[in-house]
Amino acid sequence: MEEKVQKINWLYLVGYVLGPAVICTICYALSAAFFPKGNMAVILLMVPTILAVVWWIFAGSLIFRKKSKELEQKFESEGYTRNQTFYAKGQTVMLDVKKGMLGINFFWNPFKSYIISAKKVKDVKVDDGKHGSGFMEGSSQVSFLFTVDDVRVRVYTFRSNQRFRMDDKYILTGISKADVMLKSLNEARANAK
Repeated sequence: MEEKVQKINWLYLVGYVLGPAVICTICYALSAAFFPKGNMAVILLMVPTILAVVWWIFAGSLIFRKKSKELEQKFESEGYTRNQTFYAKGQTVMLDVKKGMLGINFFWNPFKSYIISAKKVKDVKVDDGKHGSGFMEGSSQVSFLFTVDDVRVRVYTFRSNQRFRMDDKYILTGISKADVMLKSLNEARANAK
């Protein structure tokens, strides 16, 4: 039986967020207890703090990117062709349309990549993010969505912190990318065995 898809590995998430904080707390306690002044106090206070900030800013992206590349290699080594690959913030989705296979991995579960039959994909649709009315109508995000093993996956093709009109080139490009992935997912589902 195939393993069910999970977007989040809670142990990884907690370790990623709290691990550096715990190490900093231990170093601060050591500094206060044994080195209240001097160079060692500065080292115990500054180095873990800087390393924790660097970890939180860069480590997750580096791990996710590395694991996405490994998924690409695994996908191709198993004899599948990447007809479509979409790199989004938070997940990587790749398709072999002819064989009906889907490869996916998630930012908060990077050590587990999934290569599954596209037959498991359900409820594929595009969300243009449209809201407001009249001259206030617009969107700040466009995505395509699908469900695998009762897990809802939203892959953003465009995201911004400001709202754009629905006829803006950014929104139209995002919708176009989402439509291509929607078409490819539906075609892969039809070809899945």
